[in-house]
Amino acid sequence: MSVGLVGFRGADDVTMIGSLTQDGTEVVPLAGVAEFWSDPRRFMKQRVVDQWAVPTTEVLLVPPVLPGARVICVGLNYLKHVAEGSYAAEGVPPHPTLFARWPASLTVGEAEIPVPMDEDGLDWEGEVMAYVGTTLSDATPDEALSAVVGYSTFNDVTARRAQKLTSQWTLGKNADRSGPLGPLVPAEDVGDLRDGLELRTRVNGELVQAGSTDQMVYTVGDTLSLISRTFTLHPGDLLATGTPSGVGYSRTPPWLMQPGDVVEVEVERLGVLRNTVVARSTGR
Repeated sequence: MSVGLVGFRGADDVTMIGSLTQDGTEVVPLAGVAEFWSDPRRFMKQRVVDQWAVPTTEVLLVPPVLPGARVICVGLNYLKHVAEGSYAAEGVPPHPTLFARWPASLTVGEAEIPVPMDEDGLDWEGEVMAYVGTTLSDATPDEALSAVVGYSTFNDVTARRAQKLTSQWTLGKNADRSGPLGPLVPAEDVGDLRDGLELRTRVNGELVQAGSTDQMVYTVGDTLSLISRTFTLHPGDLLATGTPSGVGYSRTPPWLMQPGDVVEVEVERLGVLRNTVVARSTGR
């Protein structure tokens, strides 16, 4: 796995983007978050000088995301996931089902994820997140894919009761700290998702999801192209690419994560993202 980029805050509470050292115990500052996303490719190519490294224990790790970024998510993007859920009778949608997260719902690996008050638990959805690096407007699929500067492991942790209250999914997809992101790995180190990266999700060590990114119905390039024909995408916007089959709510009986459960999402070339579910009273 390549060394990734992370967001972090020091004592001054300013969000920076930095490169993790090989062992992951230190981070080398590259730029402030706004400066980084003004020209992400330049900073990704910047030579990392280890003597400027800061121990990760001395900073607060945060998502490497602009406060005003659009986080667009694709639902029902793996055939077996469509078939296992409550939308199976409707078949594969002719266009990607898109919904939004706010950056405030995002967090990082090792963070605790609280169960909302009205939920019986939380569901897992292991995914890959794509990061837009250049402006996209009326882009072709090839242009849109070329604009992606990196990918990270993502867990689209879902509050199912809230999600199912209406036909709109926004409420169930924006619970506090319900969207953990792994480090951002440059696109050239990841390759084309259409070639197939293995994705695995485990809960308390038990394998619950196993898929490959070549099973996606709607590709990253096609989806970003479609979005760009309605609104302009900017550097720092994100696309969550959907989850394979094996989610908890579709099981018999349903299986939702409870306080104390540990969930891991592992994606080939992107690494392992690990989080613990906690009760709301201890996780706020």
